[in-house]
Amino acid sequence: MSPRAYRMGQRQSDVDETRARIVRAARDQLTGAGTLSLDAVARRADVARATVYYQFGSKPGLLEAVCDALAAEGGLARLPEAFTLADPWAAVDRFVGIMGGFWAVDRTCTRRLRALAALDEEVGRVVGERDARRREGARVLVGRLDGVPQDAAALLFVLTGFEAFDALAGETVGPDGDLREAVPAATRLVRRALGAPAEAPEAPGASAASGASEASD
Repeated sequence: MSPRAYRMGQRQSDVDETRARIVRAARDQLTGAGTLSLDAVARRADVARATVYYQFGSKPGLLEAVCDALAAEGGLARLPEAFTLADPWAAVDRFVGIMGGFWAVDRTCTRRLRALAALDEEVGRVVGERDARRREGARVLVGRLDGVPQDAAALLFVLTGFEAFDALAGETVGPDGDLREAVPAATRLVRRALGAPAEAPEAPGASAASGASEASD
């Protein structure tokens, strides 16, 4: 490797490390304070405020990076599995399980992020765009089912949201427990709400959530 190539590689490594440190600081800021101030994030990451702007462009850009990091750790890359299963009810079960694994990645940070979305227009826009993707996924999955309620897509969207998993897990593992524990209950609830012909076994949903967790390790 030439000295120039080495320097370029080292420089990119430094940039990537700084970027990851800023994203981690933003998550810590959300978890600790429930807010997202770029000045506070810069202090936590031990970088200049200008560096945050250089890396992400704006607060929404930083929020997008935070959401992307959570998605990567939570195994959302596995979502296409749900849309390729031949059995449409198994596809719904997989969707529920993968979403449970995703929401479990950083329960406190996600709770604060979604609460802030109701108060901050910029945060709300980023979170809303992510939710819109899940809503569309729910619509596609429900389109493969026969004899479901007219509002089945809306039901699937609501029941695979963070708030649903957070509430279900709160009844079993408490406010700080692992949201994957709520996957079996969420799977049963979705099936009942959509009028599934038979109860789903717990294993597929739990397995999907576990797989999402493994993808984040």
